[in-house]
Amino acid sequence: MTHIRTEWDNYFMRIATEVSTRSTCDRKFVGAVIVREKMILSTGYNGSIRGLAHCDEIGHEMVEGHCVRTVHAEANAIVQAARNGVTIEGADIYVTASPCYNCFKLIANAGIRRIYYKELYRDERIITHAKEASIQLIKLEEGI
Repeated sequence: MTHIRTEWDNYFMRIATEVSTRSTCDRKFVGAVIVREKMILSTGYNGSIRGLAHCDEIGHEMVEGHCVRTVHAEANAIVQAARNGVTIEGADIYVTASPCYNCFKLIANAGIRRIYYKELYRDERIITHAKEASIQLIKLEEGI
């Protein structure tokens, strides 16, 4: 039997997909993995504020069609890196859905240079600002 090794981008996106299974907001299951030099630095998923009840336990806090109770996967991955003293400057992020505008701003200010995503989600302003900030937005094909 021949063994075919998974390409790195597919490998990290599969891990992001697995991380998304920990999400506690059932409106959107999103996972994020921050990587530099083929090493995982941090992960995150959609979930409530640490120590508070989750959306899937007590319901959503909706504002203009968005659940604001949830801390997004990208933000949680950045926070996890910060809590653990992990530098993410110059890293890449793999996320199952492209970041919202607020998460994009966090990613940009954290010094992440490439955003890999499976699904373009909601906010196309990130396309314009990514070009302006020299951040690569890379859509990975489905089937990963």
